This record gives sequence, structure tokens and C-alpha cells, in this order.
Amino acid sequence: MAGRLELYGAGTCPYTAELREQLEWDGRDFADYDVEADAAAGARLAALTGGLLNVPVLVEDGKVVQTGWQGRSCIAAAPAAATGRDG
Repeated sequence: MAGRLELYGAGTCPYTAELREQLEWDGRDFADYDVEADAAAGARLAALTGGLLNVPVLVEDGKVVQTGWQGRSCIAAAPAAATGRDG
């Protein structure tokens, strides 16, 4: 039985959308986080990846199991709240 699955991605990343569609097609239950819109999700992703914000990232039971989709990824912009910048 598979553990808790989390998808960290960005609304602007086409590879996040492709991985999300594949997970849905496979009937997998997963939590979906947009690291560009959610500063807390961005911080969790950075902690999991040693500070890298490449997306999509698939996490199972708190461990990174996949980075990117079919060899491709996007670099997500950190939300303004996470960087101290104003929008």
C-alpha cells in the first residue's frame, strides 16, 4: 500500500500539470501544493530538497521520490511572503 503522497509544483509549470494529470489518471490520492502561491509549501519543499525550488517534486511519506517529469522541470519563484519582498 502506498503512503501519503504530496505533489509540490507551480501553476506556471507545464510539467507540474502533466505529472498531476498522470497521478489522477493512475487514480492516486495526493495532496497538491503550489509553491509559488503558498509560502509554507515553498518552505516545506525547500527543506525537503536542500533549498532547491525545482518543480514538480513528488514526496511520499516525507521523502522525495521524484523530481521533475520525464526529465524536465521548472524553477519556481518563491512567494513574496517567503522572501520578504512586496508583490
